[in-house]
Amino acid sequence: MNICVFLSAADLADRYTRPAREFAELIGKGGHTLVWGGSESGLMKVVADGVQEAGGRLVGVSVDFLADKARTNADEMVIARDLAERKALLLEKADAVVIMVGGTGTLDEATEILELKKHGKHDKPIVLLNTAGFYDGLHQQFQRMEDEGFLPIPLTDLVFFAKDGASALAHLEKAAEQR
Repeated sequence: MNICVFLSAADLADRYTRPAREFAELIGKGGHTLVWGGSESGLMKVVADGVQEAGGRLVGVSVDFLADKARTNADEMVIARDLAERKALLLEKADAVVIMVGGTGTLDEATEILELKKHGKHDKPIVLLNTAGFYDGLHQQFQRMEDEGFLPIPLTDLVFFAKDGASALAHLEKAAEQR
């Protein structure tokens, strides 16, 4: 399975890097391919290293203005013209999406992917990996959106909130079997 992961390129505390590394190892050991933003820095590097060292493949989609930070030993690396093209290529190459901890870029990617799914533009499973409760507030906001009629589909059909990498991957594998 090609698993697209949206996440930060920042250097982060161990409470985020350790679970990210564990999830990456599960991806690699499971024979899956990581589809990611292609960066050789921060959490993106941690995940790419973990997948690659555990035997998984790496498919990166960087963007022109960040090409100098792209990983040089990925199995495949594409350089997009801009962020919009990058997001489209990431989704195109993915069978499933996992949203990990990140900043505004990750949130932008997450909301676009969720919006496209809400409108039926793709049916790929989406998991929000809620490491260290990072997305508790977002989960609460999504629940409010559903409760107050802002979501045309049930929240559980839109996104799965996982507490750890093992439950995230189990959800994706189960969704893949049902497709």
